[in-house]
Amino acid sequence: MSQNFLCLNSDKTEVLLIGTPHQLRKAGSLSLNVDGSVLEVQTKLKNLGVIFDSSLSFDPHIWYTVKNSFFHLRNIARLRHMLSHSVTERLINTFLFSRIDYCNALLAGVPKTTLNKLQCVQNLAARILTGARQNEHIIPILKTLHWLPVRFQLDFKVLMLTYKALRGLAPQYLSALSTVYTPKRILRFSQAGLLVVPQTWLRSVGDRAFSSYAPRLWNPL
Repeated sequence: MSQNFLCLNSDKTEVLLIGTPHQLRKAGSLSLNVDGSVLEVQTKLKNLGVIFDSSLSFDPHIWYTVKNSFFHLRNIARLRHMLSHSVTERLINTFLFSRIDYCNALLAGVPKTTLNKLQCVQNLAARILTGARQNEHIIPILKTLHWLPVRFQLDFKVLMLTYKALRGLAPQYLSALSTVYTPKRILRFSQAGLLVVPQTWLRSVGDRAFSSYAPRLWNPL
């Protein structure tokens, strides 16, 4: 760092060790020494507005997003009788969906029980906007508003990134993760544009990688 005329600010530098629970337990407590500054390994940290944790479960990030979303929803609900439909929808898009949709492709492969917390936020926002009762089924309400459920929004974002990667519109690091399947002999689906699904060992980690998750969404289309 000194050769590049850089100085490490230990007060603003954080270290995160990522791995499976078994790997993290095996590693124990670690610290990193950089140019005389001792950096303690954190269990979670925020980077570009996203809270990363050691196991990449994104539980802290989702909890923080849900907490802030419910805060804004309560305020919107108090003012709902004074607001028009269009103004209420604009407030929900500004204060809620801007948070839920931000970097949501990172949540691909997260368990449904975890995503259900974000889905509850979307459901409540739809009821506040339309004035629907609590016992009314939420799916027809979402269809009326043309809102995709949270899980399908994540898949749509991944598919959009995959399309851009195949058309050379995505960054190189994403394009390198998408490999078109080329059979050794001519088959019916040779020109189908299928992607190679790499072999993974851990469902909770490997299957969530873009190189594995994207082809499994893309190929059935």
